[in-house]
Amino acid sequence: MTIRVLIADDQMMVREGFSVLLGAMPDIEVVGEAVNGRDAVERVRELAPDVVLMDIRMPEMNGIEATREIVAADGAAKVLVLTTFDLDEYVYQALRAGASGFLLKDASARQLADGVRVVAAGEALLAPSVTRRLITEFSKLSESPRLMPAAQPGSYGELTERETEVLVLIAQGLSNGEIAERLVVAESTIKTHVSRVLVKLGLRDRTQAAVFAYEARLVRPG
Repeated sequence: MTIRVLIADDQMMVREGFSVLLGAMPDIEVVGEAVNGRDAVERVRELAPDVVLMDIRMPEMNGIEATREIVAADGAAKVLVLTTFDLDEYVYQALRAGASGFLLKDASARQLADGVRVVAAGEALLAPSVTRRLITEFSKLSESPRLMPAAQPGSYGELTERETEVLVLIAQGLSNGEIAERLVVAESTIKTHVSRVLVKLGLRDRTQAAVFAYEARLVRPG
């Protein structure tokens, strides 16, 4: 199955470069480009891409706001945020807005393509270079307001013991296969648990599930 990608960046050279890199992949098709956040939201409605490569700093509407609108529209598009700014606030805000992944723009062609594939498959993706700082940011949650309505103390009470266990492992960055190996069950069983966790908590994907687990204190940094 071909993965349909929309590239949103205000710099033409960046859009063209990503388009060439991804267009060379047999399983990826670049279906359109957007020059700012507002344009990205409109193009998603028109083109229904599977993945949106979203720059954070753009005119008219930034990538975080655009991500929030795209996710709120309840479409199938997954957002992979790309930025040259290796800053905690952007990582955290992007994930809170509903982004499924985060990569720096200096990622290699292989990393970019693999990132698109991972996000399209419903997995979470965080650039290794920002993971430690993201964990640090989570550790400061007690000092900042909680912005995800679902992440309230005790709101995970509907989860079974096994589903809670799976949620914790998701937050620790394990894939379905790794969780299945850890719990000694079939990977298909884990997929079922993950789906039920998302439905019960009203979350969009694994990335939001990871954010939820930290905010609900099911997982603690370090």
